[in-house]
Amino acid sequence: MKMTAWQAAQACGGELLCGDPQTPLTSFFTDSREVCTGGMFVPLKGERTDAHIFIEATLQAGAAGTLTQMDIPLREDRVVIRVKDTLYALQEIGAWWRSQFSIPVIGVTGSVGKTTTKEMIALALSASFSVMRTRGNQNSQVGMPLTLFQLEEKHDCAVVEMGMSNFGEMARLSEISRPTMAVMTNIGISHIAYLKTQENILREKLHITDRFGPDQSLFVNGDDPLLRRLEGEVPLRVVTFGLSEGCQYRAVQVEMDETGVRFLLQTPRGVLPMSIPVPGEHNVRNAAVSIAVTEALGGDAEKAALALSHYEPPAMRQQIFHAGGVTVVDDTYNASPDSVHTAVQLLARLGAQGRKIAVLADMLELGEKSYEGHYDCGAFCAENGVDMVIAVGEESAATAQGARETAGSHPMEVYHCENNEQAIGILKKQLLPGDTVLVKGSRGMHMEEIVRELLQ
Repeated sequence: MKMTAWQAAQACGGELLCGDPQTPLTSFFTDSREVCTGGMFVPLKGERTDAHIFIEATLQAGAAGTLTQMDIPLREDRVVIRVKDTLYALQEIGAWWRSQFSIPVIGVTGSVGKTTTKEMIALALSASFSVMRTRGNQNSQVGMPLTLFQLEEKHDCAVVEMGMSNFGEMARLSEISRPTMAVMTNIGISHIAYLKTQENILREKLHITDRFGPDQSLFVNGDDPLLRRLEGEVPLRVVTFGLSEGCQYRAVQVEMDETGVRFLLQTPRGVLPMSIPVPGEHNVRNAAVSIAVTEALGGDAEKAALALSHYEPPAMRQQIFHAGGVTVVDDTYNASPDSVHTAVQLLARLGAQGRKIAVLADMLELGEKSYEGHYDCGAFCAENGVDMVIAVGEESAATAQGARETAGSHPMEVYHCENNEQAIGILKKQLLPGDTVLVKGSRGMHMEEIVRELLQ
């Protein structure tokens, strides 16, 4: 990117206190350790730290300038823009930068699976177009504007991940990014502690279409009952994808093993054979919507399918490893009841040789739904033939309870551990060649520690 200090000040309604108005700004950053030439520092006020204390250090390290909502010493050789609120200013500058590009922007949201879906769509589109996509999961009130600053003249389209956890957040993200198409993967109970009901979650996520007209497309998972009912109920062009009858992009004849999935995709334009090197029905849906979006933009579906056949999953998202005769499914990036159910279904399909073992840690931000959500996950393990459940963390006591009570007379081993160290100890004693181990939990539980030990 490249804008002038004057343009940045005008975009956010700030006051340019010092520095050359024509100073070129090539990036914005919020982490004081990421100083780069031409970069503009945006100090944010957090719960623990006010990053304004790092302003002087970033300027000395070579930053082009800084935003500030506080009085600071001025330097004529650096740009300083005074604003009322640095986060709001960052968002306004991001929105202005987005307005400089008249290209399709595909917004991706959902309770789980946003990052994987975004990555698959971007990969499919890259076979026909120059694509900008969200890096990692920079999908928040801070991450969205930083993502938009990646837009360059060379890009034909963009795929942006849009995450929310509370009321009003999706509306703001939509205002900043102005998506022209939207994808909704599912409506689960992630962040239900704040939004209270799935109906509220759906209503909030629908703000992704705030700027849509009746001819703009909303792609929804036709296997999700809440999303499926949007067809005919919202004044938009709704495109359904999934495995259910009636989906406009429907996967049939699905064959799955540890190496991936093969299926036929029925589309409005015909039948497309597809193969993706990652297992799981959710990835079938991801591939289906990737083709749907590609065709909507006029891209080559066959080239997109070929690109998807080389897809590699992001780190800690159902990556499959082998060590000492044991198969390890690393799904440690995050967890919610919906994503745990999906992962356990995958474990049930993969664990054909030896035992199926689920190591499940606390799922955070479930509020009053925490006990029910954890209990149901344990019960789901028992119902799907999991041979051993190792529950980790205080909330996961309910996971162990659900597994024990649902298993009944089924020969299922259930353990409850206070921490990862205890879980590792059990695994080292219990694991046998041929076993398949799923490791999953909320990000704050640091379940990657267990995966590292298993792969040594």
